[in-house]
Amino acid sequence: MHKITRLFITALFGSIIFVTKVAVPLPTPVNKLLIVVEAVLLATAALFIKKVGATYVGTVGGVLTALWQPTMGIFTFLFAFLYGVFVDVFFFLFKVTSAASEVNRTRIIAAMTFSTAIIGLLSYYTTSSLLEILPIDPVLAGLILFMGTGSGAVAGYAAAYLWNKYLKNIIVS
Repeated sequence: MHKITRLFITALFGSIIFVTKVAVPLPTPVNKLLIVVEAVLLATAALFIKKVGATYVGTVGGVLTALWQPTMGIFTFLFAFLYGVFVDVFFFLFKVTSAASEVNRTRIIAAMTFSTAIIGLLSYYTTSSLLEILPIDPVLAGLILFMGTGSGAVAGYAAAYLWNKYLKNIIVS
């Protein structure tokens, strides 16, 4: 893939993540529950840009959002970056590849489920235990884990569907 194409996809997807976070600002616990749009874009970026596509997109989205909301900017950037890293790592571990004619839906769902659940719990732990912004509540932690896994599974399914049905023939390596 050409550098300009990678740059375009990274900038476009990172900007869409930024716009969805800024245009529809959700309160702190709810924003950790519903991250389907971000998850779909990170998964699709990982398919388009083979090795670290989700990390690139997470970095761009994190920088833009951190600049917009500077009070928690470092954490916003850190979690967006780590989410991209987790997606890329789980794509590698589950051997999700877009080189075949179609991607394996089950593997993408598993990769996105694990990465979304981990980043959801990690961000909840940070905001509740380290920063003490949210109360430590097992029900809320369970809800974040449940909704995080659900959001990840839905995002994995959506990314696999979009890739297999519409996107696999757009960019030839």
